Amino acid sequence: MANVVVAQKLAKRFYLRRNPIHSVKELFLGVFHERHRMELQEFWALRDVSLSVAAGESLGLVGRNGSGKSTLLKLIAGIHRPTEGQVFVRRGVRIASMIELGVGFHPELTGRDNVYLNTSIYGLRRAEVDRLYDAIVDYAEIGSFIDEPIKNYSSGMAMRLGFAIVAHLDPDILLLDEVFAVGDADFQGKCQKTMREFVERGKTILFVSHSPDAVRQMCSRVCVLSHGHVVFDGEVTQGLAAYDALVAAEHATVPSR
Repeated sequence: MANVVVAQKLAKRFYLRRNPIHSVKELFLGVFHERHRMELQEFWALRDVSLSVAAGESLGLVGRNGSGKSTLLKLIAGIHRPTEGQVFVRRGVRIASMIELGVGFHPELTGRDNVYLNTSIYGLRRAEVDRLYDAIVDYAEIGSFIDEPIKNYSSGMAMRLGFAIVAHLDPDILLLDEVFAVGDADFQGKCQKTMREFVERGKTILFVSHSPDAVRQMCSRVCVLSHGHVVFDGEVTQGLAAYDALVAAEHATVPSR
């Protein structure tokens, strides 16, 4: 199948602030005392990442916290720009993402208002959302809370509404980051069923997860990331074994107390 996503020597650098300055006093102290001076430290979240994703693939991204998984999704979604390299997404495809819980939601607005706000970000017109609205609310299973401000939602309720929205956008590419980290088992099962239906319909999924069982159920391929590099790209069982070996090796290098 033709590729829908291609990354070529992709890298992303962030600057971390050490001793951030919050007042004139701290700025003045930094002139005379080195320990009070603000410093910028380079942090490369990704380095030299090249991969391609074909239409209809379900790709699992696994790795320790800070390995670059979420950054890769954000580069594909266009939330971040690469520092080096390029990422190409096939023209005309619709991408739906659930990368950070609550992104695209306004905490002061109700769930109802946020459904219309969030879908407008993806280019849907109000008449289109009107047709989808009841199905989204039924899927989310949050009842009368749909008319409560999002700031009053639990993390599980926000996840339900967020996934319900992306599930009804009919995307060509679905980007998901730890979508099963919150929410009860029944709703997680519903999410997995929806994702399997997406794959059966030829949709493409990039799925970040720390759950081996979810990766086995949902993915046809695994990429293992470590310190911003892809260290494995291939079959799911082998990829999860490579990840386990990576974790074991890192634990072995940590001195015992």
